[in-house]
Amino acid sequence: MSLRGVAGQTAMYGISSIVARMLNYLLTPYLTRVLTGEEYGVVTGMYAVIPFALVALTMGLETGYFRFSGLSRTEGERRALFSSTWGAVLVAAVVFAVVASCFASRLAPAMGYGDHPSFVWIVACVIAVDVAGSIPFCRLRARGDAKRFVMLKIISVMVNAALCVFFYSALPLLAAGGGWISRAWDASFMPGYVFVANLVASVVTFALLCRSRDVARPGLSWRVLRPVLVYSAPLLAGGIAGTANEFIDRLMIEYLMPADVALSTLGVYGAVVKIGVILPLFVQVYRYALEPYLLSGFQREEFGRVNAAAMKYFMIVASGLFLVITLFADLFALLLGKEFREGMKILPLVLASNILSGVVFNLSFWYKQANRTVFGIAITMTGLVFTILFGILLVPTLGYTGAAITRLACEVAMVIASYALNRRYYPVPYDLRRIGEHALVCGMLVGAGLLARDLADVARYPLNALLCGIFFLYATRREGIQVISLLKSIMKK
Repeated sequence: MSLRGVAGQTAMYGISSIVARMLNYLLTPYLTRVLTGEEYGVVTGMYAVIPFALVALTMGLETGYFRFSGLSRTEGERRALFSSTWGAVLVAAVVFAVVASCFASRLAPAMGYGDHPSFVWIVACVIAVDVAGSIPFCRLRARGDAKRFVMLKIISVMVNAALCVFFYSALPLLAAGGGWISRAWDASFMPGYVFVANLVASVVTFALLCRSRDVARPGLSWRVLRPVLVYSAPLLAGGIAGTANEFIDRLMIEYLMPADVALSTLGVYGAVVKIGVILPLFVQVYRYALEPYLLSGFQREEFGRVNAAAMKYFMIVASGLFLVITLFADLFALLLGKEFREGMKILPLVLASNILSGVVFNLSFWYKQANRTVFGIAITMTGLVFTILFGILLVPTLGYTGAAITRLACEVAMVIASYALNRRYYPVPYDLRRIGEHALVCGMLVGAGLLARDLADVARYPLNALLCGIFFLYATRREGIQVISLLKSIMKK
């Protein structure tokens, strides 16, 4: 597959995932209107724990699966690899769900949810089901089966969204009529209905995922699994630290700020983080398409060329998205309930962090390709040090603004560390001059838009649209991108 093919594959994931994610993110304006700041803070806090568990339980085997699947010579070897990696994560998922459920009544008070231990075991089951489906989803990506992958993701989001609307809009009305259904409604359980909807959606998705006729049975072959675990172990350690870098800011708000404002502040921060949906969505679909491609067994010189080109085009698209979201931030703010809009001032910091997170992802390929995954630990631990230091210093006094600055400082540190290691051990010819040029043009256009922010909306919005158009024309002309040809390639996908 060429880089143009990757662009088409990314678009396939992207267009379809946008539909799924937009359905999911439409829940943000809905939930920020039916839940209070504290209740939404509970949801944000619990969901900040999920990524840690997912990384720990998948054990880095997702990336390991891509790497060894690309190196496998026969379909039989690939099936054996799939069977063993899936069997390993299934065992981890079942053990985790049983242990977490048994100790939910003890864990809940420690997490601040002593009145609702059910929150713990419900979310534990969500994690277990998602972990169980991780390797089958990787198999779809490795095969390039983007259609089935995205279809299942859309079904999951639709089930989740429909149940949330039912629980918060229909169930209270039905319960008011009395009868058996009234026992299903509990006003003190408000955040819990989000978790129940998520669990049902995950179970439905996993059931559909396992219906494929060609899915191999899970098993455990130590001969097959051992080299994958050796390769993946540093990714596990680095992944835990990396997830901490990405989500520990939420936990710091919850536990470092005064108890009377912690959850409401966390709710505002979590809502604003979701507003920049387009940028993290782009990073995600870019990862879906590029990871199996770049880990499929390139020679060093070709890998460097492709990785460098991918980095440049990533930065072009990310800069364009940053420009659009920043210039039209007031419109994005309307997605939130009024109680949450005060946090929109940190949106540029959040967006910048998302871009740098994508840069860190791009910079991770060189050590994965070189089988030197131990470097991932050093890079993410560098970020974690910055996260802890900045978080302790800034979050207690600046609240969610301090959390946003902390996340940005962490990403900057990881970019610097990863690039420095790359230059020493596995130099990739990244086009820093051209990347910097695009970033500079984006910054100048953002500045022009901010200078015109006091204009009437009837003049400001067309001006902002013009500024976005200027960036699009500049980038396509500067890079010689044939837009029509690229669109035809995407349509074929």
